[in-house]
Amino acid sequence: MMKNTELIFCEAADDLARKAAGAWLDEIAAAGRAGAAHSVALSGGRITKSFFASVVEQQKQRTVPLNEVHFFWADERCVPPTDHESNFRMARELLFEPLQIAGDRIHRVRGEDGPDAAARGAEEEIRRVVPPEGAGLPVLDLVFLGLGEDGHVASLFPGHSEDPGARVAYRAVRNSPKPPPDRVTLTYAALAAARQVWMLASGAGKESALRESLSPGGKTPFGRVLQLRKSTRIFTDISLG
Repeated sequence: MMKNTELIFCEAADDLARKAAGAWLDEIAAAGRAGAAHSVALSGGRITKSFFASVVEQQKQRTVPLNEVHFFWADERCVPPTDHESNFRMARELLFEPLQIAGDRIHRVRGEDGPDAAARGAEEEIRRVVPPEGAGLPVLDLVFLGLGEDGHVASLFPGHSEDPGARVAYRAVRNSPKPPPDRVTLTYAALAAARQVWMLASGAGKESALRESLSPGGKTPFGRVLQLRKSTRIFTDISLG
């Protein structure tokens, strides 16, 4: 088991969603007290629906101010924003509209423009809003990731190469093994640069991917992310025995 991880075991998916939502609202509240903005990249996936619902429920109880939160995406499918495959559409319907998030705080990836143009536009937008670190990469305050059964995160899939020297936050993805084939994703470099990365690992069939990722020298995309970072928080309802 890698030492640079914080594992938070949850009884079930609803418990995971509740704990992650509460912890995120704590982060936003702390940034607000410090007079700082908070930049976050959201992901899709089944657990995200429960997570968004819990965020909405808890925020309405706690009334944590969200006016200084900037929303980006860990990845997006190259589809129109009204498409059922759009990660933006899910966030809009389940998070932004219920919480009345201002449009100028939502920095969606324009998947309908195609992977190259969408990646360029996402790169320009995140650099406009999010301050860079010393090497020039934008530093997101928090990135949420989900875990695929093959260990993929965002749209970083096994067997897909990436230029290790490229200092960009977003890149185009083609021929994804999971439809739709064209996508835009945060890069490994951007995930390494983020202040915090939180994995929401939930569901049957993902135990082997999580085990492999957590092992020293794990070969999955999530394993690579863990190896690039000093610390990563993992919320999971998956029993590791």
